[in-house]
Amino acid sequence: MKRLFIALCLFAASLSASAQQADPALARAVNAFVDAWHDDAAHARPAYFDKIAPDGVYIGTDKSELWHQPQFKEWAKKYFERGSAWSFKAVRRNVYASPDGNFIWFDEILDTPNMGPCMSSGVIRKTATGFEILHFQLSFAIPNELAGQVTKLVKDFESKQH
Repeated sequence: MKRLFIALCLFAASLSASAQQADPALARAVNAFVDAWHDDAAHARPAYFDKIAPDGVYIGTDKSELWHQPQFKEWAKKYFERGSAWSFKAVRRNVYASPDGNFIWFDEILDTPNMGPCMSSGVIRKTATGFEILHFQLSFAIPNELAGQVTKLVKDFESKQH
């Protein structure tokens, strides 16, 4: 896992000098893909997991939530069995691409009914058959003014876990 993370960081760093907003056609295709992926979760469609690369990683909001695609699919099974998993609607999304357009990354602000405002980022690989998500990370969007209170709650919670 550490190697994958380091490789992604080095890859992103190597591209940062040449990183650019994705061209409009690619950005539209990526937006449609990511919107469909979020919609698949909202409607518990198995296609949701097909959009994650077999070697893809999903990082949730809890520090224990770091899964490779097969483990994530198993963890999420209980949510998909009930007919709807989670609902994420992008309020804003930025899409960037490598010069050849084969690697795309995005960041987005999400409206979620159950978790409030969230932020996410992801890395997408373009393949001969379409796009696949290599890496996705979800986080709560906590206002800076509340960060101290949230940090204290987390520290208090974790101190009781030991």
